[in-house]
Parts: sequence; structure tokens; C-alpha cells
Amino acid sequence: MKIDKVTYEVDLSDGDKRPIYVWEAPVRVWHWLMVITMFTMIVTGYLIGRPLEANLGNTWATFQFADIRMIHFIAGICFTGLFVYRIFWAFMGNRYAHQIFLPPFWSFKFLKGIWDQALYYLFIKKTSPEYAAHNPLAATAMFGFFVLGSFCIIITGLALYGQPYGAGSGWDIMTGWVFALFGDNAQAVRTFHHALMYVFTLFMVAHFYMAAREDIMGGATELSAITNGLRMFKHAK
Repeated sequence: MKIDKVTYEVDLSDGDKRPIYVWEAPVRVWHWLMVITMFTMIVTGYLIGRPLEANLGNTWATFQFADIRMIHFIAGICFTGLFVYRIFWAFMGNRYAHQIFLPPFWSFKFLKGIWDQALYYLFIKKTSPEYAAHNPLAATAMFGFFVLGSFCIIITGLALYGQPYGAGSGWDIMTGWVFALFGDNAQAVRTFHHALMYVFTLFMVAHFYMAAREDIMGGATELSAITNGLRMFKHAK
């Protein structure tokens, strides 16, 4: 068995189908904690943008909106901590740990793999190579939607959280530049932050579909790999 050093494509032509330990325990735990956190953020974020009811009664009797915001803030802080931790593990983990942060876009083979994998997911190609970690399309999607998306949603979220503290506050010093990027339009920042919620929702659906589809139709395990860390090959193509 040979593994390409750039794309992590696995060569099974020699018949060697031994499992590969890909996802270390810290990555697996991080993944499932991130799933819980993202789901909580999406649900509470939607309710913040579309409240369950108007505050027409006494404030103390309709306090659930404040509870929803508090849960959203806690989930956002946890999300930020998990994201920072994942960056740290990209340097400390095995060779697969940094893939989503630095896809090899300089490699023609990797770029071709993105196209080929897209055709495979669209049922235009019947087969695709096996990969030890993320395939090129998945790695690109993780970088574009998750890594860059997480950075944007964290920065805008922190800016909105710190806005009530006012000009000259520590929050304003750290995140005031975010509002400047949007022409000092706070509502534009809120709209962008809220729109990212839908981006993350679509990303989660697509991510689960691709993983489940490959686990059923592909030649290697996907869903179990993020539980036990092992990429196991079902048959050689």
C-alpha cells in the first residue's frame, strides 16, 4: 500500500488493504463536540432571527428570548475555543491533521482530483480513487466552508457581542474594525452573520450526505472512521 504525500490517495494495487489510522482521538472528540456546538448555534441563531413570540407581556414572563441568546453566546464561545484548539492540533497532530487548513492547491493532481470527485458525486463517474484522509473535493469544501466560514462567523459574532459595550471599550478596540469593513453598518454585520448560519446548515447537510454516500457506495469506511479513527478498505478497485 502506498499513500500519496500530497493528495493522500491510496494505491491498493498490491492488494494490501490494512486499516490506516487517520483520525486521532483529539480530532474525533473535537469533531463530535463541534457537531453539538454547531447544531446549538444554528437552532438558537435561527430563533434569534425569527423569535418564537413578540415581547408583549411583562419582561420577566417572556424571558425565554434572553435565555436563547445566552445559550447562543455560550455555544459561540465554545465554538471559538474548539476552532482555536483545532488550529493548535493541526500543528501537533499527525500528517492528516493539517489537511483542511492547507489544501495543496498548487498540485495539479489535487486540482484534477477535485473535478473527478465532483463527477463521482454527481454519478457521472462510476468510481473514484480511495484516500486516506479527505478526498480533494472534501478537503476543499472543508477549507472554504468550514475553515474560512468559521473565521468569518467568529469575527462577526464577537463584534456583535461586544457592540453594546460601546466605543472605546476593549471589545471596540478588538473588533471595531469589523463594522468598518461593512461601512459602519451594524445591520449589515448582523445580516452577514445570520447568512453564514444558512451556509453552515447547507455544509452540514452536504457533509453528512457525502460521508454517508461514500460509506455505502465507496470502497472505504467513512462514518466509522470518525468514531474509531481507522480508514478500512472494503475492496480494491
